[in-house]
Amino acid sequence: MKVPDLFVGKRLFVGIGNPECLGRGPLEIRGSAYMEGPTVTGFPVFPNVWGTVMIGPLANLESPPPLIPGVLVACGIVNNSPYSLSVIGDAAIFSNLDVDGIITAGAIVRAGALIQSQGDVFAFCGAHRLSKKKDFDIPHPTKKGWRLTHACVEGPEAAVYIRGRVKNKTEINLPNYWKGLVDIDTITVNLTSVGSHQDVIIKRWMMKKYIFNLVEICQ
Repeated sequence: MKVPDLFVGKRLFVGIGNPECLGRGPLEIRGSAYMEGPTVTGFPVFPNVWGTVMIGPLANLESPPPLIPGVLVACGIVNNSPYSLSVIGDAAIFSNLDVDGIITAGAIVRAGALIQSQGDVFAFCGAHRLSKKKDFDIPHPTKKGWRLTHACVEGPEAAVYIRGRVKNKTEINLPNYWKGLVDIDTITVNLTSVGSHQDVIIKRWMMKKYIFNLVEICQ
């Protein structure tokens, strides 16, 4: 016996409830659906209720296996398809995301980064904190569209260094991006006398037309 198709011409409600977000009366959204859940879609691999919506691997033998270009294909490893869940368009998660596996970002670079985080990044259950690492690659603080990469020697702090020589001058010009990267009150200078002993000290810090950070040397 052929099982007839189920056609819902207006809205579908399964369970108790009528969400206000779907509208009522003239404001109701045609074609919308509400399911109280829990629901299982795909192969029933879940041993118990893990969530409101549980999505397993493709189980319908009448459906040909889809060929979805997974991100691992670009790396020459394997093809991830068929996926249990495929989304075209942006996805928003308004709470925590627990992943029991690897998060792989696509090969298409957006805004110079594959993974962007507005907060800090922790790894190994908090043992490694990205903001505490002493090498970094960040958007340039003063040049739009540029990136700034720093790496430093091992030491007790995450500091920024610059080396150079001053000859017949009383000012040290620091990189112009330091005004967006370094707190001027934390700058220290080590001076090495060359040729003979010189009583050289730092007189003051200056900002010249908000372009360069300047260190004035007093002898």
